[in-house]
Amino acid sequence: MTLQSKLPHIGTTIFTVMSRLATEENAINLSQGFPGFGADPLLLEMVAKYVRDGMNQYAPMVGIPALREVLAEKTRLTQGYFPDPETEVTIVSGATEAIFSAVSAVVRSGDEVIILEPAYDSYEPAVTLNGGIPVYVRLNSTDFSVNWEKVKASVSPKTRAILVNTPHNPSGFVWDKSDLDTLADLIRGREIYVISDEVYEHITFDGKPHFSLGGHPELRSKTFVCGSFGKTFHVTGWKIGYCIAPRTLTAEFRKIHQYVTFSTVTPIQFALAEYLEAPDRYLSIPGFYQKKRDLFAMGLAKTALKIIPSQGSFFQMASYGHLSSMADQKLAIEMTKKLKVACIPISVFYSDKQDDKIIRFCFAKENDQLEEALSRLKKLEDILN
Repeated sequence: MTLQSKLPHIGTTIFTVMSRLATEENAINLSQGFPGFGADPLLLEMVAKYVRDGMNQYAPMVGIPALREVLAEKTRLTQGYFPDPETEVTIVSGATEAIFSAVSAVVRSGDEVIILEPAYDSYEPAVTLNGGIPVYVRLNSTDFSVNWEKVKASVSPKTRAILVNTPHNPSGFVWDKSDLDTLADLIRGREIYVISDEVYEHITFDGKPHFSLGGHPELRSKTFVCGSFGKTFHVTGWKIGYCIAPRTLTAEFRKIHQYVTFSTVTPIQFALAEYLEAPDRYLSIPGFYQKKRDLFAMGLAKTALKIIPSQGSFFQMASYGHLSSMADQKLAIEMTKKLKVACIPISVFYSDKQDDKIIRFCFAKENDQLEEALSRLKKLEDILN
């Protein structure tokens, strides 16, 4: 028997490859996007408490009421609207599941889905597995803002959805209100939905606000907002996130979700519901990460790399084309082996593997690790010669 793959072009992700190589080489892993430090001990104790109290059976498919209610209140506080906890908020097993279920809910065979690239690697497989056709639109190469004229030119009668990401991975670009207004104008009167990846919603810098697409009065009726508690509270291994969408879209979303994971780990839901009752626990996140962004960016400025400013997320990109023509994937491997610092080559975020000589670092690490990595990166030119 010969199994015909549904994803014949997909192999092991670069994130797995680079993290494995970092382990093999005993390198500082600034590649895969996970924090190198633990969660608030109070949150961990809350989880332990609910485990001990017996909250260990299936949670409701849509999430426990207390967590949906406090998440709706958080949304009101940060974005100015209050989604109905009963019919518009769903707790899921990570934002990747939320994105997949949202795509599955609206995309049919032959539908086109616009993907703004460089793009996270889970987007295209979600579209392809649901019979959709990815349509790639490149972000502006200078600052990774959206080229709206190119987006408009890519819309066709077959366009069913647009996948967006703000704050953006890998660039750290953050949309402003005018981007939301332009998108609203573009899809007005069309049956086009928006799947919005907002997992870095609380990680923005220099006072720049995050504008959720769900907070836009017009976009709200067509948008799935996908978020992550794991990214916000430094617990990516818990794989817990959420989807906020209007009632009709949520109804379709839940039909998919119930057969993907059905429910999400129960004691963690109870712990997060209690933890979120104090808004400062998420409102303080931008300041926490800005200190790390500033430390890492200032250190990179003392190396031969050129910094590409990060407005949000916990990623910092840097270019090296002025130093070498080496392929970015080769450079990433050489850096891991010889400098003992692992990064991610940006070409993997493009459908055609466009290589602009840019690499991405994750600075969600302990300061001493960042400082040691910066010290090693000062020797970058040694491996380029």
